[in-house]
Amino acid sequence: MKSREQEYREIFMSEALEYYDAMSRHISELEKNPEDTAALNELFRLMHNLKSNARAMGYNQIGEVSHEMETIFGLIRDKEKSFAGTVVPVLFTGVDTLGAMIRAVGEEAEMPPTDDLLANLDRLVQGEEPILITAESDTDEEAGRKLELSDLVYIQIKKLDHLLNLVGELIIDRDRIMTLGREIGNPALQAAASHLFRITDELQYSVMDARLVNVGSLFNKFPRVVRDVAASEQKEVTLRLEGQDIQIDRNILQIITDALLHLVRNAIAHGIETPQERQKANKIPAGRLTLSAQTERDDVLIRVADDGRGIDVESVRRKAIERGLVRADVAANLDANAVRAFLFEPGFSMAKEVTEISGRGVGLDVVKLAIDSLGGQLRVESELGQGTVFTLVLPTSIAVKGALLFELEERSYAIPLMHTDSVVAMEPEELHVVGGTLMARIQEENVPIVNLKTLLHSGDGPLPAAIHEELVGRQRIIIVDYNNRKLGLIVDRFLRQQDIVIKPVSKPLDTIDLFGGVTLLGSGHVCLVLDVPALTRLFLAKRP
Repeated sequence: MKSREQEYREIFMSEALEYYDAMSRHISELEKNPEDTAALNELFRLMHNLKSNARAMGYNQIGEVSHEMETIFGLIRDKEKSFAGTVVPVLFTGVDTLGAMIRAVGEEAEMPPTDDLLANLDRLVQGEEPILITAESDTDEEAGRKLELSDLVYIQIKKLDHLLNLVGELIIDRDRIMTLGREIGNPALQAAASHLFRITDELQYSVMDARLVNVGSLFNKFPRVVRDVAASEQKEVTLRLEGQDIQIDRNILQIITDALLHLVRNAIAHGIETPQERQKANKIPAGRLTLSAQTERDDVLIRVADDGRGIDVESVRRKAIERGLVRADVAANLDANAVRAFLFEPGFSMAKEVTEISGRGVGLDVVKLAIDSLGGQLRVESELGQGTVFTLVLPTSIAVKGALLFELEERSYAIPLMHTDSVVAMEPEELHVVGGTLMARIQEENVPIVNLKTLLHSGDGPLPAAIHEELVGRQRIIIVDYNNRKLGLIVDRFLRQQDIVIKPVSKPLDTIDLFGGVTLLGSGHVCLVLDVPALTRLFLAKRP
């Protein structure tokens, strides 16, 4: 397995070799036509990019030569120097030397000497005549310059998407073949199915690995965002980035881009106080904002944390009552997590005034919808006066997901593991009716329980009040977790845990929000995948 350093070096080499080829082409064009502004501008840009990349990787010699070359091309661009006379061979030598240095990085060899070249480049900058030299270039025994191609290729993401979809189809057929092998009892078929399982497993992870990108590719865009938003809000904010080398599926990163932008803007607009407010609260004038990423089992956790004023739970409670989201008597008994969940309701905003950043009715519900579409979770922790942390819990892949399979009325269903907290079996006497709702004490927490069959068949009306006497025998319950709310679903039978490929629901079922997709099991039967966020919202809307 490659180390991160090897991966970064390969990426640097791929771009640097492209830069070198483009430099060679453009400097040849410039020699033919010294007035070619486009070629000159491109040479300046290429030198600047190579300098930045080389310095970031610690290749300081390449960075130094690129910097001097960039300076001279800048002088030529500004008409302070002409691409003529002794300037031409020195710059050609510089390009050739850069090529040799880039190849040395790829071969992990010693860098060619650059003292004479740098001295000549410095003379040109100072307006002095250079001492002409030539670069040592790689030659064969007789074809001249050595030509090299990069070991990396660039692939359009839609091609990888198509490839992953094909892998998903292959996994479905693999599971069917394995089931068939067990049913028939043919040893040869079972052996072939086992081999197919290993091959498709490796193929799946190889394709998923090819789609991974560093979180830093998104994080590194935020320093400018933070600077601009802080200036607009008249606040001082220091941004800290952590875990930029954590890798995640590129499509997932694309989907959460707007959500992360909203959370950062929200943290600055609502969370972090003005310098004057912070000083009154005995805080340093500049607020601290941290964007971090880490892995946890099969998930990637991205956090947006600030040291601002925190979320005033009582203010949110009052706002939720004003908006008619909850009755006052019910709101009074809600814990802090349940109250903070109102922040994710459509249009909910605590902004006192409309600005370019906040108060326009576009709230955290937009963020929640983006995370829900990925089968992820959004958690919020806050301490009044100390700050707030939003945590995005994201899957590593959106095509293949871990799921818990279960049976209800002799039909198979699946629930994504992302929203599955635990499974329990309880006797009827362990369940109690409180306010018309069945409740259970699970892990020191009171969790509402509902028969999934009743919930799915409830139609337009409210759920019937729970009747404890209807329960017979041990009840198999799946505890799901969404938006800091837990809900127990009574099912007929637990089946197994397995990776599934989720496909969109076809008509007319696509109009039913409760189903997030379908998958095909090894038996050949279609299995509906339940949408936990939709189930939770339905229960809350229908509870007595």
